Amino acid sequence: MTVADIVNMKKLIFMTLLLALTLCGVGAAGLHGAEMTNYQNFELDTMLHEIDKPGAPVVTDDYIIFTCDPNYRYVGIAFDFENYQVIHPFQILTNTDEDGKVTRKHMFYCYKRQHLFTSLKYRLVLDGLWTADPLNPNKEYDDSMNLYFSKVEDPGSILTLTQATKNDTVRFVYKGESGQTIRLAGTFTNWDPWIYELNETAPGLYELELPLTSGKYFYNYYIGLTPILDATNPEKIYTLDGRSASVIVVD
Repeated sequence: MTVADIVNMKKLIFMTLLLALTLCGVGAAGLHGAEMTNYQNFELDTMLHEIDKPGAPVVTDDYIIFTCDPNYRYVGIAFDFENYQVIHPFQILTNTDEDGKVTRKHMFYCYKRQHLFTSLKYRLVLDGLWTADPLNPNKEYDDSMNLYFSKVEDPGSILTLTQATKNDTVRFVYKGESGQTIRLAGTFTNWDPWIYELNETAPGLYELELPLTSGKYFYNYYIGLTPILDATNPEKIYTLDGRSASVIVVD
């Protein structure tokens, strides 16, 4: 098999996967259409309305906002950190004038920043067509796939995420509603959820620093007896009995 054959085979596999995902996404859109929304939290809603027209991604401390022309019927986005296996649907932002007339302002998807990236690659689905983002001039060509991927470079570090520090300590972080009791359990507690409780250091932000020796650890947060994966940590493990847990490695 030649190098060209291998490249074509990889592209065929990739495009077959994308086609299957597109059919699922567009099929759902055909029934319901894109979701209209004007009820984000105040800060996010303000940022969305301050975007005058669709353009390149807008990067903030908490979000990366992707926008596109409001005349599409369905728009989705897939990311490299999910191996392009999930299509996230865009929503429609609307304006209502003094006469009560509703107009479509733009379509958008807000990625809530939970992972640490130096760059982020993605592709869009525009009414069933997989493509690079036409409004983002930053693109990268993948020789092995013979495709262009849109790119957001250096979105900055995220301070509010679970990570191991240099002194054999892990800083666990949970982001949610204020006023909750968030507990931590894992292989380092024999899965006992009553030993460690996170402290609410800011409204909706819970933290706990825990000394751990070198090794790989599995853990979850708990609200009562309900386990919750760590949304700030993309590393997960799925067990044969259907359970899932977050994973942290201490060097």
